[in-house]
Amino acid sequence: MTEQTYDVMHQSGHAPVKMWTKGVAVEEGAKEQLAKTARMPFIYKWIAVMPDVHKGIGSTVGSVIPTLGAVIPAAVGVDIGCGMIAARTSLIASDLPDNLAGLRSAIEQAVPHGRTVGRGQRDKGSWGDPPQSTVEAWSDSLDEGFRAIADKYPRLKNSNHVTHLGTLGTGNHFIEVCLDEVDRIWFMLHSGSRGVGNAIGTFFIELAKQDMRRWFVNLPDEDLAYFPEGTEHFVDYVRAVSWAQNYAMTNRRLMMANVVKAARSVIAKPFEADVEAVNCHHNYVMHEQHFGKRVLVTRKGAVNAAKDVMGIIPGSMGARSYIVRGLGSEESFHSCSHGAGRLMSRTEAKRRFTLEDHAAATQHVECRKDADVIDETPAAYKPIDAVMEAQKDLVEIVHTLRQVVCVKG
Repeated sequence: MTEQTYDVMHQSGHAPVKMWTKGVAVEEGAKEQLAKTARMPFIYKWIAVMPDVHKGIGSTVGSVIPTLGAVIPAAVGVDIGCGMIAARTSLIASDLPDNLAGLRSAIEQAVPHGRTVGRGQRDKGSWGDPPQSTVEAWSDSLDEGFRAIADKYPRLKNSNHVTHLGTLGTGNHFIEVCLDEVDRIWFMLHSGSRGVGNAIGTFFIELAKQDMRRWFVNLPDEDLAYFPEGTEHFVDYVRAVSWAQNYAMTNRRLMMANVVKAARSVIAKPFEADVEAVNCHHNYVMHEQHFGKRVLVTRKGAVNAAKDVMGIIPGSMGARSYIVRGLGSEESFHSCSHGAGRLMSRTEAKRRFTLEDHAAATQHVECRKDADVIDETPAAYKPIDAVMEAQKDLVEIVHTLRQVVCVKG
């Protein structure tokens, strides 16, 4: 008899919660949040929980929420379509310059990142004058859809859309140069739908809460406000979230092209960088077939791990990352973790760790080592080895990457 690879959290009156968390710490706050979500009457079968699980804003990060007849906007969140892209190059480690500071600087100059706020000054994380590639991508595949959304909901019209397309953002978003198990060079980055996705997510989360109040719907938590299928707001939200997910894919693709271009300005040897490209979401909602039914699957910090589908599971800025192939586990609704997962809050990480701690943990990486990235220090995250062990029945490892350059917003 095969050993069960997950634990099950049962509570009277809610759907089961299957948790791939053996050997990994799970905070009580995350369990409480999951239990509230599992009480919603439209959960299909059960909620699947990945080993990188931790309490989130609105919904638990590392959760897979299948629903019939409803969608919860806060479960998708405000970084709609956030995800990863990776590309293997034809280069090997010996092709890199001895000093990687120049490569990091070239990437930082090629991709707007971070954020500045202040009257009369341009946000350094956006384009002042978007490049031609961004303008063309916007007009070719995004402009018409956005106008349809903004015409109906004018509050979204002035969000950062073209000026953020092809930009990184802040927080845990990053660009890395990595080496795999045989010293081949990869480029990898993490970002989503930027300002416009945040505006769409925030707007529809509040709209769902207003609908619940209007219909006198009692919820375990107001962040579980939902749109019932067949309603006007359900249709509009699904359309808007699909557009934002397309924006996020395009955003990552444009950044990757600029990273490759920047690397070519520093690395003397000619190279190709389109080998084994992977571009995958980990904050999104899609219609999928599971157990004979067409259901909406919301992955909040989880990756599609359907049979033979390629995905990316990054560690922290000082730990290994993995290119994986899905094993198609129906029990997890074809899902795996989206990373290592936070072990503590950003506030706690800043309180607990010093600059010296961070410098020691990232000594092998060309990266920022200042006070503003302490909240992203490796020790703030769960051990990636334990996370991978807990989900060995969900994915197989194809490549193991270790970063040598990391750009943080």
